Parts: sequence; structure tokens; C-alpha cells
Amino acid sequence: MSNQIEFRHLRYFMIVAQELHFRKASERLFITQPGLSRQIKQLEDELGVQLFIRNKRQVELTDAGRYLYDESSNLLNQLESIKRSIKLIDKGEEGELNIGFVGSAMQAVIPHLLLKLNEQFPKIHTSLEEMSNEDQIFAIEHNKLDIGFIRAKQAPEGIASRQIFKDNFSIVLPKHHHINEDNFKDLSQFAQDNFILFSSDYSRTYYNKVMSIFDDHGFAPKISHKSVHANTIFRLVENGLGIAIVPTSLKHGFDLDIKFIELKNVKQITYLSLIWKEGTTNELIKKFVSLVG
Repeated sequence: MSNQIEFRHLRYFMIVAQELHFRKASERLFITQPGLSRQIKQLEDELGVQLFIRNKRQVELTDAGRYLYDESSNLLNQLESIKRSIKLIDKGEEGELNIGFVGSAMQAVIPHLLLKLNEQFPKIHTSLEEMSNEDQIFAIEHNKLDIGFIRAKQAPEGIASRQIFKDNFSIVLPKHHHINEDNFKDLSQFAQDNFILFSSDYSRTYYNKVMSIFDDHGFAPKISHKSVHANTIFRLVENGLGIAIVPTSLKHGFDLDIKFIELKNVKQITYLSLIWKEGTTNELIKKFVSLVG
């Protein structure tokens, strides 16, 4: 890009692309509509392409505009991350890592890794957010997230991954449910029960794997509730609103009136993987990945 294009041009463009309405965009930006139109025209002239198709009824992005929107989103997100890190570095710190995770990673892996990070790299700060698989992958692709922990064996193209944990599944029941480890035979004993499952928004791959467990036992589950949060699922089970299937590692860290029976004889296994953007030059990410071994 030419030096004549400034970040404000990209910021204005992003707002117009989100609103697809120049008046609404100008109100968000607190500038006049003619002024905003001039800024967009300057950007289009400098790039030598049309970014919007405009008529009296609507505003649409061109193919070039859609491409610029995706790339500008990545660039501006990265700039915000750089600005936060610069402030920390100015105070003598190394910077900040933004880490996403599925809930089960907090029980099985993350606390141990954060302790190691603090011991070996005490000047690296972390920001944690529980997110679904898909949200983490999207955020890493768009530079909103540095590290992710997802329930999947592999990551999409462009995302580096390292498998760090594998887990069996367990059935989760109210504590006083009549089936326990002594009289449990197989999952078909629960064919008439309501099930509370992790939503496919948590991970489509994970959801399909759980459904394949039911297929192997010859029945389709009656699903009464779905959630992306383990605590919500466990609360519903505790209150007798259904039973659940979850990764066994989730039995740690919750003090509720529920019990776990491990499904030792099912072939399905769930994986937890560490992910980050392939080809990253971020030294903080490299240091974190080095802790996994």
C-alpha cells in the first residue's frame, strides 16, 4: 500500500463495510456523510479499485471490497495487539498472550501450563477467554487470538496444532440415579432418558463423535438441552433434567451432586489440541508452545 493510505482510511472503510449505509457509518464515526464519502473515494482512488457498489437503495461490497475487509480486519486486530504489548514492554514486561479455550482444557491442562509460563517467562501476561472451537479458529485466523485449546485432533489449513491430551468419555448422572458403576452395562440402558449435550457450536467434530457413540449402541438420543458450557450441563443434570456424555477430564473441578461413569468400552476418544497461526513470528507464542514439549 502507498504511504498515502492511512489507518483512518481503513477504519472508515471497515465501519462502512459493517453498516453498508453511509449515513449510519458517518454517525458511528462522528463525521459528516460527505466527509466520509471523500475518505472512501480517496481509498478507492489510491488502490485503483471500486470497493462499494452504491445506488440510491443500497450499498454493497465488491469482491475487492470483501477481500480488503478481511485483510483490514486482520491488520487492525494485529495493530491493537501490538499497541497492548508495547504498553507492557514499556513497563518492563514482555507482552501479552490472548488465549482461548474450551471449558475442559481449564480442568485438564491450562492451570499447569500457566504455572510453567509464570515460572519460565514471568514477564509474559495472559488474557483468557472460554470459546467454542469454531470461534477460536476464526479468532486466530483474524489475529484476535494468539493461542487456542480446541476439542479436535487436527486444525484447518493455516492453523498449526499440537495434540496435547486425549480423553475417554463418561456418562454424567444425578448422584442418586439408580444406575452406578456396579450395575452399569452399556449406554443402551439410557435409551429412554433425556440427554443434555454440548452444542455443535462447541465443536461440530466433537458433536458428531458423540453422536457416533449413540449410533454404535443402536439408538438416537432424545436431546432435551444443549450448551457450550460444562457447568450449565452439570447443573441441568444435577436438577434431574437429563443425563450427559462429556470428556472424562471434566469430572475434576466441580462440586455438584452428580456422578461420572467412564465409558471404558467405547472406541471413540476425544482429543485436546493446542493451536496457533501457522508461520507466526510472535516470539511469545513460540515460548508458550515450547512449554508443551
